[in-house]
Amino acid sequence: MSEFNEFDLQGSVPERTTGSVISHAFEMYKGIFLYAIVAMVIYLIGGSIIKALSGFNSMSFADDMKSYGDNFSGYNIWAAPGFTLYLSLSWFLGILLAPLYVGLIYIVNKYNTKEPIEFSDLFIGYRQNFVNILIYSLLSSLISSVAAFFCVIPVFFVYPLLMLGYPILLFDNASATDALGRTFSIAKENYGTFLGTTVLGIIISCSGIILCGIGVIATAPFIMVVMYSLYCAFLGKPRQITYKK
Repeated sequence: MSEFNEFDLQGSVPERTTGSVISHAFEMYKGIFLYAIVAMVIYLIGGSIIKALSGFNSMSFADDMKSYGDNFSGYNIWAAPGFTLYLSLSWFLGILLAPLYVGLIYIVNKYNTKEPIEFSDLFIGYRQNFVNILIYSLLSSLISSVAAFFCVIPVFFVYPLLMLGYPILLFDNASATDALGRTFSIAKENYGTFLGTTVLGIIISCSGIILCGIGVIATAPFIMVVMYSLYCAFLGKPRQITYKK
């Protein structure tokens, strides 16, 4: 069981503007990036395991696509050996690791409030509100998948509506449906800021691929810190969470 204690702690809160939220996220990320890298390494290890289990060969897949030149219309990606299973397992892995992302948000809050951080904090999502985190991850994944099915661009317009879900699940101990409803409501009323902040956050998170492929390990988790900074800006500094072991 976890206990919520409300009292003032040190910590900064950004203004409700894209620039202020991103700047706040940068300051937070500089203090916790080593934990972010650990989270990414865990994700990559999981990805390697499911790739081996599915039998999917990404190098062979890329070579097959290159053989079609600029015309991919004749290439059936679903017929590629192991691709369907790999895609399914990757989706399942993303849901199972959602509590890890919540743990990273928890660590950001402890850094912001000048509290000592423990390595076990990264896994608080597996002890605190675990079922609702999984359900929310499933629901948000389905919403994003439907948007991506029609076109990639709508995902950028839908994702801002989901940005507060994980922080609400953690700090407010909300149900999955309540978190979904609240993040939609708040983001809808402040959509311009949420859209600009989300797009910039995604660009920065993906910058590791552009600068250096392996660099994505260091930049990808940045979007989770942006979620925390948005929560601070629009819902205030989170309450302290004391977990009873």
